Amino acid sequence: MFTGLIEHLGTVTSIITDAGGCTLTIGNSAPILGDCHIGDSIAVNGACLTVTEFDVNDQNGWFKVWLANETLDRTDLGERKVGDQLNLERAMGAHVRFGGHFVQAHVDGTATVIERAPDGDSLRLTFQFPPPTPERPSLLPYLIPKGYVTIDGASLTLTGVNDEQRTFSVMLITHTQDMITLSKKEIGSKVNIEVDMVGKYVQKSVVAALGGSGDEGLKSLIEKVVEDVLERNRTK
Repeated sequence: MFTGLIEHLGTVTSIITDAGGCTLTIGNSAPILGDCHIGDSIAVNGACLTVTEFDVNDQNGWFKVWLANETLDRTDLGERKVGDQLNLERAMGAHVRFGGHFVQAHVDGTATVIERAPDGDSLRLTFQFPPPTPERPSLLPYLIPKGYVTIDGASLTLTGVNDEQRTFSVMLITHTQDMITLSKKEIGSKVNIEVDMVGKYVQKSVVAALGGSGDEGLKSLIEKVVEDVLERNRTK
């Protein structure tokens, strides 16, 4: 479990790709490796990855992670290049304050930066989801204004959601701009999105209560209500 509060910015120093996926080496990472062990989980741009090798002392510290093709398909990590910076967060310890929101670091999909607009010292960013498909349904039902969203691993508050345009917006204060990579993303860049898992549980519970699967449950409920109304009208 993570909080979405980015601890450090690491740098991609090596990418080794094969048919099964790729190995990333992330350097300049010493500040988060002091208590690291092989097998630990580190959220890298919002994706929970397992440390397969590390050295806290060599060249400002580095660690390696393995990315399966499923991870490369669901995230933007397959597009990262040597020299790119990445948001890093260690798994949450039981003794720390919980300052963000519940983040699993299981990326649900990607969105694209479509607008950057300065607002005083702050920066407003707008993102757009791709059109939904049966394999990748829309994530918009889980986004609400003033709700939480995780973007590249950072816990952020939604300032706006437009279902028709498939867009949503956030605002970064100066401190946040300095602490995460998001402020440097250009228009057209992809970002990793994880929606609030509480919304997922609520939706599943409601669908189960309606006695269906996904939209079919709601459809069945509406059909039943219509049938009941028609039956009452016929018996009058």
